[in-house]
Amino acid sequence: MNPTSGRLDIEGDARRVIDIVKTGGIALLPNDTGYALCGTSMDPLKKIYDTKKRGSHKRNAMAADLETQRELHTLSARAQQMVEAIVVDHDLPLGVIGSFRPDHPLLLKLGDDTVRKSTAVGTIATLLNAGPLHAAVCKLSREEVVPLFGSSANLTGTGTKFRVEDIQPELREIVDITIDYGLRRYHFYRRAGTLINFDTLEVVRIGACYELIAGVLKRWFNVDLPADPGVEALPSGHLNEFGLVGKE
Repeated sequence: MNPTSGRLDIEGDARRVIDIVKTGGIALLPNDTGYALCGTSMDPLKKIYDTKKRGSHKRNAMAADLETQRELHTLSARAQQMVEAIVVDHDLPLGVIGSFRPDHPLLLKLGDDTVRKSTAVGTIATLLNAGPLHAAVCKLSREEVVPLFGSSANLTGTGTKFRVEDIQPELREIVDITIDYGLRRYHFYRRAGTLINFDTLEVVRIGACYELIAGVLKRWFNVDLPADPGVEALPSGHLNEFGLVGKE
């Protein structure tokens, strides 16, 4: 925030985030789908995991723009069209899971242990189109080859946080930079972003904008996703344990 104008300093904040994580720090930053913690190497990522009390089976997600996602994932042409219809044509946030190139420059910077902690069954997750700061940070990440991995800024099992003041103190204490943009856009969903495996069309998590994403896939690609049982029935949005898969 520029205190003299009341305007957000998006480019400056992106620069500060990249400079902090480059030196091994942890950033707390806003996405449209909630606040997140991120780092670029095993030490800060382990610190995030340990403080969150996150299970060892959980994987980091990668912040990426569309250009990085196109280069990183090895989706079919049709699956990539689905992704781009959602994030470009309909301007929706989306978590994309899919097979990937292990020789991508961003992954080569991580080291084997960090890659193992950030991938599962030959897939990697990327968060796309999560707001102006996300776009600016991801552009610098790609241009300067600084991988950005992390997870939501909340203790495990306590739900996504949409304001900095709602994030538990022990998490705020481990960060080296906090970017506070206030209440996040999709707070009314009370869940993080929607996650879909585009290799299998499995819905891994029902989240923000799910009904809109499902509508795009049904109308333009004849893909039926599972109905949302509602946030009261499925607070975290996770569906993968039930094996629900999109049907064409």
